Amino acid sequence: MSAERPSLPPVRLNSEAELARDALAAPLFVRAVRLARWAGPDTRVGAGGELSEAQLPAAAEHLGLAADEDGAAYASEAWRLAVDTGLLDVTDPEEEGEDGTDPDGEGTVTAGENLALLTSGSPQDILGIWLDGLDAVHADATAPVLDDFADLVGEDGSIDFDALDWDPEAEAEFLDGVLGNLYLLTLADNGAGEGPVPLPALAASMIVPDDMGEPTDDILEQVSEAMMRLDDQFRLLEPIGIVAYRPVDEALLVEEGEAPVDAAGADDEDVTRYGMVQLTPLGLYGIRARMLEAGVDAPAVGDLAGKGADALLDGIAHYPESAARAEVKLWLDGYAEGAVAAAAELLAAARGTDEGAPLRRLHCQQALALAGPEAEPAVRAVLGDPELGGLARVWLAERGAADVPAPPEDMIFWLAIDTIAAQLDADGELDELQGLVEGLSAQHSGFFDEVWRVDHPATADVLEAMGRLHSDKKAAKDARKAAFKARSRAGG
Repeated sequence: MSAERPSLPPVRLNSEAELARDALAAPLFVRAVRLARWAGPDTRVGAGGELSEAQLPAAAEHLGLAADEDGAAYASEAWRLAVDTGLLDVTDPEEEGEDGTDPDGEGTVTAGENLALLTSGSPQDILGIWLDGLDAVHADATAPVLDDFADLVGEDGSIDFDALDWDPEAEAEFLDGVLGNLYLLTLADNGAGEGPVPLPALAASMIVPDDMGEPTDDILEQVSEAMMRLDDQFRLLEPIGIVAYRPVDEALLVEEGEAPVDAAGADDEDVTRYGMVQLTPLGLYGIRARMLEAGVDAPAVGDLAGKGADALLDGIAHYPESAARAEVKLWLDGYAEGAVAAAAELLAAARGTDEGAPLRRLHCQQALALAGPEAEPAVRAVLGDPELGGLARVWLAERGAADVPAPPEDMIFWLAIDTIAAQLDADGELDELQGLVEGLSAQHSGFFDEVWRVDHPATADVLEAMGRLHSDKKAAKDARKAAFKARSRAGG
């Protein structure tokens, strides 16, 4: 069977050391670490683990923030992150005091185990702590917006969550969908991406149906509402380091809390004022980690290093060319037994009559091109192999090797069928595929009179494809006739 296509293109991640440095430099994480190191025996916390209001001004001052409402909010946010990531351990106030409660109803705090890991742990340890922080910030970003919290508290002190009209799963799914779309856009064009993405376009990607032409007024209103929610969420997500965000220009708001005028229909020269967002390298790592945890197939270049050649050739089957080359290079660099052994393993993995075998052989040939001249003994060893002899001769000829035996005629035809079958499976560009079909069929007079006899599982399918693709009407007709003969010969 043909290799299963991953649901997402492979991502090229920075090294764990680089990512860990980025994590430690994320503004919110920096503030959380500074507060964790500032906290001491006299630091008091409330029943929910929050820093007591009386100490917020001192915490804000320690962070170099103004001792005002905004400074207190930033300090409180950083404190929560320090607790959520295990940089601080909070003692429940009910555990304080001999009578079971603290006289002031406050707990105490001590350094958490993770605080020491920031200096003594590995980059992987640091990234694990940061990912916990990302989860916490993501939860904050999808929490309900409480305009008047007092209206939700009943006489008995309970909170009426139903009155919020808030579906936590739907909110989280929407934000994850937006981040997933941003991830895909970042990986577009083999990872080149298109730079910052306009917030209206990102919101529209989640709201506007794919088959809708001109969006309705209702859809445009939903896009504007989604934009304003995303504006709030990206403002929260930026300090943890996953995005670079330019917020919506507040001058565009009609009044506080309202959506910008005609946000979804902004023209090109004004679009940056409606918000621009871009995933950072750390953001790519973080979003991929969340997708993997959710069971999404999100490959990364380097995943196949150290695995067998069969896993490599199947794994890169539908990678973009540049990503496939990078993956093969990493695999070869990590192969301890040397180039000859690596080439021999690649060639052995390329054998087979299953549906995915032609594409494996194509990628094997491309991988051997990166293996260098040292691979020649392993390549020469398969010159007589009916499945590998053709690609071996091509490899040797491309390197100008001497004494390359001429291929028998049946091997030429077999290699032609195998090459086209691989390209059909790879879904290459139509013009390139058409050129390949016409070029191979023109290399041998009477090609279609002979090729239908080739003992290859894909012979009939390839000939049918050649009949569709060949621009010469007579050659296309000959290809279709040859396909009929191949099917008859195979009894199908």
